[in-house]
Amino acid sequence: MTTMPDMQKTPDTRKIPINKVGVKDISYPIVVMDKNKKFQQTVARINMYVDLPHHFKGTHMSRFVEILNAYREDIALDKMEPILQKMKEKLGASSAHLEIEFPYFIEKCAPISGARSLMEYTCTFSGSLGEAFDFVLGVQIPVTSLCPCSKELSRYGAHNQRSHITVRLRYTDFIWIEDLVAMIEECGSSPVWSLLKRVDEQYVTERAYENPKFVEDIVREVTQKLLAHDAVTWFSVEAENFESIHKHSAYAAIERDKKMT
Repeated sequence: MTTMPDMQKTPDTRKIPINKVGVKDISYPIVVMDKNKKFQQTVARINMYVDLPHHFKGTHMSRFVEILNAYREDIALDKMEPILQKMKEKLGASSAHLEIEFPYFIEKCAPISGARSLMEYTCTFSGSLGEAFDFVLGVQIPVTSLCPCSKELSRYGAHNQRSHITVRLRYTDFIWIEDLVAMIEECGSSPVWSLLKRVDEQYVTERAYENPKFVEDIVREVTQKLLAHDAVTWFSVEAENFESIHKHSAYAAIERDKKMT
């Protein structure tokens, strides 16, 4: 049998190492721990990268997919470090990176009628393995925000809009996605639901009106909660208000390393 040339291993003379090289946007089924149902199956978009020394021309892209296939029944949070270790070994790398973005569904009851519906939250698992393993959990949480300035100035009502709160954090003890969502939702003018009856719409509208928040208020309130959470060691929080009376969005962000305070 003729030996086929391995072009990726041929030398490169430019002496420029690459920080991350790999495959991006793979659609793949994964399993996520669910607080109420033990496990939840979902479909993720996955990015996989390794570093590349300056003397190699390229990496072996097919090996990333081979590793995914090897873990096809077991792509879960507790398997991220073994997958990263396998990436380092199989691709001869000193560092590996795995990014998993997926929709996560939580059943919620409407505030007054109790009508049940599923809410979707975009979540991310971001893991890296060099000399040590590093993991960051991310969740994007939609809320309603109502403008304090508009409420103060207007004779009739106030403008409000949907907002996205994006939280990323490192932690020492396991944190349920459900608990994180419930905590962060309280920092907007009101949570949002997929299904609301008329009595619920009245409740949400009035709750938001009685609880106006600037985008600055939102990130500060989230920060207070995460600073008080014993398991959280580092976090970033972003809030974006999709303004209903402006073409632009309002935005604010805070990042804190609790080990440095």
